[in-house]
Amino acid sequence: MPKKIFSVRNSYSRKYSKWYHKWLNWIFHWRLWYLLVFSGIIVMYPIFVSDGQGWKFVDTYEISLPLKHQIHGIDVSHHNGLIDWAKVKKTQKNNAYIKFAFIKATEGTDLQDRYFDMNWKQAKKHGFIRGAYHFFVPYSDPKLQALNFILKAKHEEGDLIPVLDFEINGKTKKERENMVENVRIWLNTIESHYGIKPIIYTNRFIYNQYIEDNFKDYPLWISQYDSGDLEGYDDGEIVLWQHSCTGKLDGINGHVDFNVFLGSDFKLDKLRF
Repeated sequence: MPKKIFSVRNSYSRKYSKWYHKWLNWIFHWRLWYLLVFSGIIVMYPIFVSDGQGWKFVDTYEISLPLKHQIHGIDVSHHNGLIDWAKVKKTQKNNAYIKFAFIKATEGTDLQDRYFDMNWKQAKKHGFIRGAYHFFVPYSDPKLQALNFILKAKHEEGDLIPVLDFEINGKTKKERENMVENVRIWLNTIESHYGIKPIIYTNRFIYNQYIEDNFKDYPLWISQYDSGDLEGYDDGEIVLWQHSCTGKLDGINGHVDFNVFLGSDFKLDKLRF
């Protein structure tokens, strides 16, 4: 009887040992490691290729947003027609809340946006942080352009600081040669009046041509739609990114410009009156 028990145990031990060695061989087989490495690449690929902006399509706005950033906003003008700000407020998306709105006030020396007063009032009434901008015209007197803006845009505590929309080049050689000086006159006039440096809104061409070497100490608002990330700029000065001009919002007809603030609420407060 003892011999039989020993025989059974010995047989079980041999079978267990054989199975154990097969298991070890399978673990250390090159095919397993190949499978693990391949699976890891598949899982980690989105992280390796990601631009870090957290782009995600938001059906409410019908565009993708860089959800890495938390403070989103729009900019509007008379081109957007009559805006129902109550509807705009109601179409907020929890993970992409529209917090601010820049509104066109003036253009050149005498043009004033016909919907500015209404948009200015209604944006604040419905809880948006509002800001006003001036569209710069290269062939007009820069000081008179600044005065046009000052007379139209009546800022209050909590409003965003003024913006110079500098996006078109001069048509003549003289306009292009005087561009930096004239833009500086507008900026200095506004800074003297409000006691704060304005934001410059621009695109890649104007940035490369005029801003990069002349206005490094101003906060920048970059318009760029063709890339998932901002490249080729001095990131230290960029505070806003207009990443789409084809967004949609209830209460606004047609396409809407969407923007994101590249910073925290604390940093945004520093750009408010």
